[in-house]
Amino acid sequence: MGLFVLTLLWISIGAPVVSFAAPYAAMVIDSRSGEVLHSRNADTRLHPASLTKMMTLYIAFEAVKNGEISLDTKVRISKNAAAEPPSKLGLRSGQRIKFRFLIRAAAVKSANDAATAIGEALEGSEAAFARRMNRTAKALGMSNTTFKNAHGLTESGHLSTARDMTTLGRHLLYDYPDYYNLFSRRSTHAGIKEVANTNRRLLNAYRGADGIKTGYTRAAGFNLVASAERGNERIIATVFGGRSTASRNAKVAELLDLGFKRAPSNVALRKPNTPSYKGGGVPAGKTVRVATAVKKSLRPKLRPVTNEPENQAVVIAAAKIIEHDIQSALLQAQEETGQAVVSAEAPVQPPQPRVVTRISTSGGRHWGINVGRFNSRYAAEKKLLKTALAEMSTLDGTLRKVTKSKRGFEANFMGMSEESADLACRRLQARQITCYTIGPG
Repeated sequence: MGLFVLTLLWISIGAPVVSFAAPYAAMVIDSRSGEVLHSRNADTRLHPASLTKMMTLYIAFEAVKNGEISLDTKVRISKNAAAEPPSKLGLRSGQRIKFRFLIRAAAVKSANDAATAIGEALEGSEAAFARRMNRTAKALGMSNTTFKNAHGLTESGHLSTARDMTTLGRHLLYDYPDYYNLFSRRSTHAGIKEVANTNRRLLNAYRGADGIKTGYTRAAGFNLVASAERGNERIIATVFGGRSTASRNAKVAELLDLGFKRAPSNVALRKPNTPSYKGGGVPAGKTVRVATAVKKSLRPKLRPVTNEPENQAVVIAAAKIIEHDIQSALLQAQEETGQAVVSAEAPVQPPQPRVVTRISTSGGRHWGINVGRFNSRYAAEKKLLKTALAEMSTLDGTLRKVTKSKRGFEANFMGMSEESADLACRRLQARQITCYTIGPG
């Protein structure tokens, strides 16, 4: 009787484990050239699990670079993000945490709550962020990938391939090298606690390993995109469907060894092409058209003053605050550019406003640049003022224009030639100021 019961238990519990074994797929490339050194089932659409977070992080890096958000922006955690199952950082609904800590938690601990919070911070909802993920995947050439969420937990239709994830890993390495070190950290502080790297076993065991991302769900098995560098050679190897952490890591090590054996010692570096920026409310291939009259002014206009004493006091107080903030921006910009600093107590003589009825297109001066998006018109105007003072030589004569979009207030300089817009952006980026060009619409 006891043997019969044990047999039934084995059939009901043990047998399904075999039936749920995830399919195996693998890909190995020479990272320098992109040459495929080995592949097996590389184009089979499978569950990527937390390899998904590589795309979430790629877009996060892109958003910071293009001024959609800063690393120190405090993100409010939604109930949806806080409710994500483990692995998680332990975020609470309503909590505010810096964007940089969400990035660390998603990259190192593979935290699902942090990944969802990143998506919601950038696009307002996880569904909208998934659409952006798919646009970016298409731009990167990931033709067999469909994302449904930011974290990689199993969802119908959320699929990718070993080839596509290898492609994404290569883009992370070359498109955002300043952030790549995140993937080799054995641990990091994520704002509320220290977290350990889910890939630390391979990082510790394999010489030259420095990333990139692990993943596991029951449907996916044990997945890993790994990269290692030895001398002049760098190999990226991807495995889907590992049976355990140990066996997956052993297979990845075997594939990395194969890659180093097959890769030539010296190969010309051919970095992948970085896709056009598709976020921030300015889709790739689109341009911003400036319509109606444009006014050039250094300060926001005050509301009309009434004869009521209380209203007058409020307006005067507001004017003093604005004056102080503008002076602060002037001082900071002058200090950064090495110009003589004007006393904050000295009165500022406002320039005479010049009304422009249209932007002339003669000479091709119908280009512009964007220096960021802000939560208020005043913040955008202040950024324009500070930037104009920091780069007077190339921005002189341009028109400062704040344009309201669905996601905030865009700070633009308009009325430039294509060459001057490109030059201004390069100079601003050299000063660590976010910038991108706006073409004719």
